[in-house]
Amino acid sequence: MQANVLQQGRTVSLQLEILHAPECKVMRTALSPALMRKRACIVVWMQVPGIEELISQGETYQIEFKSDASDDELAEAVVCLANGDGGWLLIGVANDGSIDGTPPRHGDSTDPRRIEALIANKTSPALRVEAQVEVLSDNDVIVIHVPRPRSIVATTSGKYVRRAIDVDGKPQCRPILPHEVHARVAELGSRDLSAFPLADLSVRDLDATELDRFRSLAESGDEVLATLSEEELLSALGFRTVEGVLTLGAALLFGTPDVLRTFVPTHSTVFQALDEHDAVRANRRLQVPLIRAMVELSETIRPYNPEEEVDDGLFRLGLPRYSEIAIRELIGNALVHRDYSINGEIRVAIEGATLSVSNPGGFPAGIRIDNLLTTPPQARNPLIADAFKRAGLVERVGRGINRVYRNQLALGRPLPDFSRSTRDWVEARLPAGPADRELAAFTALSAREGRPLDLHALQVLREVRAEGRITSVRAGHLFQVSRDEARWILSSLVERGFLEALGQGRGRAYHLTAALYRELGESAAYVRTRGCDRIQQEQMVLTYVGEHGSITRSDAAELCRLKPDQASRLLRRMVQQGRLEMTGSRRTARYRSP
Repeated sequence: MQANVLQQGRTVSLQLEILHAPECKVMRTALSPALMRKRACIVVWMQVPGIEELISQGETYQIEFKSDASDDELAEAVVCLANGDGGWLLIGVANDGSIDGTPPRHGDSTDPRRIEALIANKTSPALRVEAQVEVLSDNDVIVIHVPRPRSIVATTSGKYVRRAIDVDGKPQCRPILPHEVHARVAELGSRDLSAFPLADLSVRDLDATELDRFRSLAESGDEVLATLSEEELLSALGFRTVEGVLTLGAALLFGTPDVLRTFVPTHSTVFQALDEHDAVRANRRLQVPLIRAMVELSETIRPYNPEEEVDDGLFRLGLPRYSEIAIRELIGNALVHRDYSINGEIRVAIEGATLSVSNPGGFPAGIRIDNLLTTPPQARNPLIADAFKRAGLVERVGRGINRVYRNQLALGRPLPDFSRSTRDWVEARLPAGPADRELAAFTALSAREGRPLDLHALQVLREVRAEGRITSVRAGHLFQVSRDEARWILSSLVERGFLEALGQGRGRAYHLTAALYRELGESAAYVRTRGCDRIQQEQMVLTYVGEHGSITRSDAAELCRLKPDQASRLLRRMVQQGRLEMTGSRRTARYRSP
């Protein structure tokens, strides 16, 4: 966290480290030695969850209760939370949330610093936690905050455990199995599973047809790869170690079915088509290399992706049910980012009128549904992701999801839905839905005229056409950015002639301009939008006058969130209509009921 501090007449930017404690505590500053010598100091107060609030939530994936714990049990509980997402360990609290208290651990009291040292000494790598003792109902409760480490943690006695949720939805600690070690390491980004060496795999075991397929695709991607020999190509892709040993990535991209069954038995893909009654219309299972899987899955979907045609002036515009770019990116993401260390299958399905693509393994670390569009790219299998990009199969800069959103909107189709995703799998759904033909036609025309619409413009157009207006708060939610950044984006759309602003401050909203409504063939919509605003503003003014006897221009501007000149026009119009009368002039003017 950044903070600016006035030090000796100048502003210094300091990096703040939050002291994770269950009450309102002082944050510590991570000061440079130079600043420490200058005795710079800062005290910042911040409210973090209270211990009562933690206990009221009950045991969760990130909260663990223990009535008491030996030193070894304490270390194991900390390791369990650390190998999940980190969290809070409360000692002296029973599983049902009742406060039993815990006896002193160090003579007549409990020293939090000695608990922190104990945990560091009993974990490998040494885990730095923050501990403190709270008194609740005359009972001591030890509160330990466990951070999410950058690697797998074990007890020094060799126990590897992780946090998990059982079938009843209750949290528990489970042993980490061998294949889960690879998954966790890949999730934390400390190792690429596709770089795992396979000593028994040779170039002779690979499918020459798949290697040729990659070279052919690379002619429109990374052209240099198309000219390399088999060994050179595998080395260039990172699938061959300096000692000449092939890796798991080579098996996944170029292996024969026998190779895949031997070295990657977890890999499987399936295509299913279900009608509106969940009756199976098609069911095709594939255990083929990744690039072939992507090509065949994309082709299999094509008969289920009909087009509707729209007249766009002199042109005829085809609107498929799902964007072909969106289909390719979603399938590519599933193949690239799935967790190949666990059992499961990549499933591509047509369910009624909805296309769904799902894969085992949750989002890579740091990626959530609410930051998909803005978070830096984070591949679970970086070498595979790079190979797909260099073959031109997915977006090269790692913004494939943005392309999914943009191309769906450009067709006037609904946005993708990731709400069914969990920490164990990712599911993307493309609802068919009726096309917004006017928006699709306008988008196509803009592209032909050399002024293509970006994702933000398309998001705003869709939102305003559906809701009539948009605010900076709503725009920030759509763009997945801060309100200030959303406001800047909306202002740029005003400058481009797409939007008009109405009101001031927090009450400011934006709607489409009259010119844009005309281009969309909906001139009347502009009149309706402005007319509704005008009626609402006039009624607010009359209500104010009824309660206070009169109103000034500044009162009207604040009440209706208008600029002063807009407020003046509103009041003059109401005078002309005979709904108000003006007394005084200029700065002293007041408006009353006739």
